[in-house]
Amino acid sequence: MLEFDQLFIGGRWSAPAGQGVLEVISPTTEQVVGRLPAAEPADMDAAVAAARTAFDTGPWPRMSFEERAEITLRLIDALAPRAEELALLQTDEMGSPVRFTRPTTQRVVRGLVEEYVETARQVPLRELRQGAAGPSLIVREPVGVVAGVVPWNVPLGLLMAKLLPATLTGCTVIVKPAPETPLDGYAIAEAVQKAGYPEGVISIIPAGREVGEHLISHPGVDKVAFTGSTAAGRRIGAICGEQVKRVTLELGGKSAAIVLEDADLERDIPKMVNGVMQNNGQICAAISRVLAPMSRYQEIADRYCEAVSTLTVGDPRDAETQIGPLVAERQRARVEGYIASGREQGAKVAIGGGRPSGRSHGWYVEPTVFVDVDNGMRIAQEEIFGPVAVIIPYETEEDAVRIANDSSYGLSGSVFTGDVERGIGVAGRIRTGGVTVNDFRIGSPFGGYKCSGIGREGGPEGVSGYLEYKSLHLPEGVSA
Repeated sequence: MLEFDQLFIGGRWSAPAGQGVLEVISPTTEQVVGRLPAAEPADMDAAVAAARTAFDTGPWPRMSFEERAEITLRLIDALAPRAEELALLQTDEMGSPVRFTRPTTQRVVRGLVEEYVETARQVPLRELRQGAAGPSLIVREPVGVVAGVVPWNVPLGLLMAKLLPATLTGCTVIVKPAPETPLDGYAIAEAVQKAGYPEGVISIIPAGREVGEHLISHPGVDKVAFTGSTAAGRRIGAICGEQVKRVTLELGGKSAAIVLEDADLERDIPKMVNGVMQNNGQICAAISRVLAPMSRYQEIADRYCEAVSTLTVGDPRDAETQIGPLVAERQRARVEGYIASGREQGAKVAIGGGRPSGRSHGWYVEPTVFVDVDNGMRIAQEEIFGPVAVIIPYETEEDAVRIANDSSYGLSGSVFTGDVERGIGVAGRIRTGGVTVNDFRIGSPFGGYKCSGIGREGGPEGVSGYLEYKSLHLPEGVSA
């Protein structure tokens, strides 16, 4: 049991404004594993005021990039020794198996920090241009106070993916972790203190939806960076649009894996399964629609189900476990509702479809595969966010591309083939933010088309989202 009685506001531990409490429930044991203050609007007001002061008059935006980078890199010294602790913490918070949280945490606490520092270092902040009207100095400046809203599915990595580019560009930031997974946010707050960020630059405040909306709507916030559901993204986009506030939205997905006739199934089936089932299926980029050619449909379905049948369901703290519980009872109910819908609409459950036997506690759903699926069914069109895959037949390559693009989403995808050049050609026709040939990968920049979001995270594109452009028009003959 981890218990906290303060909030991290403006780089300091502060008493909460109210008496409310958030309880963190283990999805494995259904027992309370953490207890902390529930933030109120007044706490967010205090955080915005601290961030506003730090940005408008404090040293952080006025430091050189190298000074900010030096402080940022100190996070590695504070977080790396705690990598195992942080991995287990996320497992306890949301049920992700340690075989997922361990490697991802290791990458975050060192690789992600170093990558963002190096990427931000290479983004030009001043550029002299000669235009038809004369010379101009193009300057990139920090956008201001940033509200970062983080979901529960990859809490540590997604929190850092907001905090790092915002602060490296000179912004100040208030991060709101999800109420289901706030405990790793406290660990990051402790690392921020050790690293020596100036007062006001960073606040990390767990809160529920209503308090989060108060933060997003706050007139002192210049930009919102949100990762979460498309439904929530629409609401946030509407608020930001009304206020003409900068916004990045990384939303849901219903991505397709196109399996071409010449795919090597022995090589590729494990990658396809991993692309849906890792993190218990709770990944926005999951390639949850498998598009299989009619000529090999039964073979692909049989081999896919065989691979799924070998997955170990169990305690996520066990290194052998591949499928743990879903984050919350409501999430299990949501996934089970989609499974029922698939059956009602005529799809066939080839494997799974229920709760694993022998588990009296925990919000588990069996890894499930539907066959005989039409792309118009709900299970093929809507994001399930659980360990559920659908296998859809197609007739021609053109048909496969059409089905892949027949979605309101456009976040990720894969093409599996024995001909890499052909795979690249097919990938280029899919209307989605990222496509992997012969694998499943999430890289930078990351983001989506259509209802999968606005803007990008990672890479120079993600860093640039925290910068404003200013044009300084200069007299002829002047160089800067």
